[in-house]
Amino acid sequence: MSALAPDPETIRGILLKIASVTVFIGMSTCIKAAGEGIPAGQIVFYRSLFAMVPILTYLALRRQLRTAFATTAPLSHFLRGLVGVCSMGLGFYGLTKLPLPDTIALGYAMPLLTVVFAAIFLKEQVRIYRWSAVLVGLVGVMIISWPRLTLFNSGVGSSEEAFGVLAILASAALGACAMILVRRLVATERTPTIVLYFSLSATLLALLTLPFGWAALDAERFALLMAAGFFGGVGQILLTQCYRYADASTIAPFEYTSIILGIAIGYLMFGDVPTWSMLLGTAIVIGAGIYIIVREHQLGLERRAARRLVTPQG
Repeated sequence: MSALAPDPETIRGILLKIASVTVFIGMSTCIKAAGEGIPAGQIVFYRSLFAMVPILTYLALRRQLRTAFATTAPLSHFLRGLVGVCSMGLGFYGLTKLPLPDTIALGYAMPLLTVVFAAIFLKEQVRIYRWSAVLVGLVGVMIISWPRLTLFNSGVGSSEEAFGVLAILASAALGACAMILVRRLVATERTPTIVLYFSLSATLLALLTLPFGWAALDAERFALLMAAGFFGGVGQILLTQCYRYADASTIAPFEYTSIILGIAIGYLMFGDVPTWSMLLGTAIVIGAGIYIIVREHQLGLERRAARRLVTPQG
């Protein structure tokens, strides 16, 4: 094989990442098609319940089902589930109020906020270059958000979009918190255990919203929510698998293929036409995000080189 030829394992990881992005967009599309008038807690319940079907099947096929429930940190799993459920519910609420591409673009705030929270809660060292990229990225988020936030003064119907923006931004913030909790969990817990306990806790916590009133579902909307859950479970499996074949820094930029799919599906299925402010803000956010990914990769190489220098050679 030529030294310049791409590594087959890396190619497989990238393809799995793109597949996971595609499946998650399918999940969002099903929720948007079914979700108008359905409480967010109800959407979270169906999404989490039916996600367990492919997850449990996958673990059974790998003979990991029996050991997947073994944990030394049940309270940490519950806390991660609580934060994740709140993030998911707010995200689904925003999805039902905003165009699909806007929802995806605003969700890109999560990795930016993860850098901030990692510095605060995990005491990770963040230098001026990454802080600058985070600030530039948040400016992009504001460019996307501002036209809809100004709709608070334009009437009840229009203000729903503004609430949708706030919900997505809150979802991104809570999602970043969930990622910090996951980083702590992976120190002692296996990936199948983390995935399984999140689905279980999300299902049970979402069920607690039943007394607040759930919508009656016809067969079509029930099928859409069931498909959304199945897609969510498959997407989680694909996402987990892709990191077995390539570094996170190699795979992460392919997350941004979701905006291309989101714009296409939003236009073809829902008649959503992206605005110039949305496109400009998204370009800024993606640029900042890719810079952070590249910078993380460079720092990772530097840390590994430093460890090799201080490690005694046998």
